[in-house]
Amino acid sequence: MERRLHYACRMQARYLFLAAALAASSVGCHKRNRPGAAAAQAEAARLKKAADESARILMGSVDEDSAGGNKPQGSGSGGGMNRWKDVGVYVDGRPVGIVDFGELPIGLKPTWVPEEHSIEFDYGYKGPRTRTSYARRYRVVDYLKAVGVDVGRIKEIQIMGPKESSVIIASGKELRSPKGRDLMFRFGAIVGGKPIPVVPDKFGNGVMPDKMSSMMVYIDKKPPVLAGEDGLELDGKPVDGVPYFGEPLRGGVRIYVDDRLSLAVKPQLLQEAPAESAPDGTKRWKLTAVLKQNGIDLSKVKEAWAIADERRKQKFTRAELDALTLTLDPAHKNQIIVGDGKLRVAALALHSHELAPSELPEIRPDENIN
Repeated sequence: MERRLHYACRMQARYLFLAAALAASSVGCHKRNRPGAAAAQAEAARLKKAADESARILMGSVDEDSAGGNKPQGSGSGGGMNRWKDVGVYVDGRPVGIVDFGELPIGLKPTWVPEEHSIEFDYGYKGPRTRTSYARRYRVVDYLKAVGVDVGRIKEIQIMGPKESSVIIASGKELRSPKGRDLMFRFGAIVGGKPIPVVPDKFGNGVMPDKMSSMMVYIDKKPPVLAGEDGLELDGKPVDGVPYFGEPLRGGVRIYVDDRLSLAVKPQLLQEAPAESAPDGTKRWKLTAVLKQNGIDLSKVKEAWAIADERRKQKFTRAELDALTLTLDPAHKNQIIVGDGKLRVAALALHSHELAPSELPEIRPDENIN
């Protein structure tokens, strides 16, 4: 499947502008300083290469499981639906988030849906026969707004279920309707596990899958169509993976900046980054250096949260963030090393302000069943 890097170009723009400015300054102000001009050109080339590499990794044109091997691009890193292990959200082929309880944007608040339950009672009991509980749900429109999507411009949404042919399809108009606000998702383990779509009756194409594998939103791009049991097709050709993207995003340490997915740190991203060798021979990379090298603006970051096991595990001040190092174990599992301890993470959330307790996810005592 053809991979497209439209979003990558936007990621590269600030690099190329800065590099061009540096080169112009060296040539225009120091025309006789040939070494200076050559250095500026070399820096421009380095920045472009770094932007290309990080964009390819985030945009799916490099697969961490097939990097360096003979597996063709687009072939996936597992059979069947295993390739959809991480439930990604894509806008016109651009990944904007992963639907994981621990990685939910802090701006997304749950919707509490009342549910009636029968209760056991003895003969002669004249009290209430039911009790009401409140179930945690998340509105799809609220999630999209929280990750920065302009819901008013959406022309179609497609939510893939456990099979390639089980796809919820609805127009943007339907999504913005009162019934569209009832399109929600929940998690299989209440505050963890696989996300499960909650679909109102007679919504969209009427499909109601029992699991969610991905969410795809179309604003400017042409949406694919559902061709029966064959799954999605685009321009008459079967879709293998995510339209306009390729292999589903999976693995790596995902980096969020104010709830926006900005980077996925994977082994191939670190291949040319400066590293230090630990006494045991393992390589360690300065985390902030890797982030800056790949376009993450840290100038406004006030704190960071390490996310592991579907929870925000540990908070880091800006000073602590600057001291973090990243290492990879032989099995290519990602770890962030904090001092003498080790904390394995799935994601790192960076925030431009210190979060108040009310902004953090709140789990009721009866919900935490892990």
